[in-house]
Amino acid sequence: MNVYSGTSLSHKHDFDWEIGTWRTSVRVLADPLSGTDDRWLRFSGTSVVTQLLDQRANVVELDVSGPAGRIQALNLRLYESGTDRWSSTFANLRDGLITPSVHGTFAEGAGTFYGKDQLGGRAIDVRFVITRRGPDRARFEQAYSDDAGETWETNWIAVDRRTG
Repeated sequence: MNVYSGTSLSHKHDFDWEIGTWRTSVRVLADPLSGTDDRWLRFSGTSVVTQLLDQRANVVELDVSGPAGRIQALNLRLYESGTDRWSSTFANLRDGLITPSVHGTFAEGAGTFYGKDQLGGRAIDVRFVITRRGPDRARFEQAYSDDAGETWETNWIAVDRRTG
């Protein structure tokens, strides 16, 4: 039991498996929700996941590059003890902007997180799914919906393999 909130800590350790350094291959849809461009941009590099604050937070440092350029970003994840879930907030270092958080937990080896954002001035829903594929491999997939979650278009796929 959490002394401060009286809630179970069943999801506090959802990200413990990910701490460490990973080789990352990323594909990004060039123009999501456009209906006209299905071109994928490819990047590769590293993700370093560091645990913080007695396992109640972690930060992902992403540094990947490819023919389309370089992506340097941070992903801050915070455990919310009052709701027994995690928030995940992405910051792209190119423009210094922080995206609205997505929220969720893990069940049966997969973490599913939902949130709201904007794309080109219109409201969208965001779904982020993390799938563990053994101790040394994981897949991260982001999708957008502009019809309140009736349909989803995947726009970000990352496959990580642990190094060392």
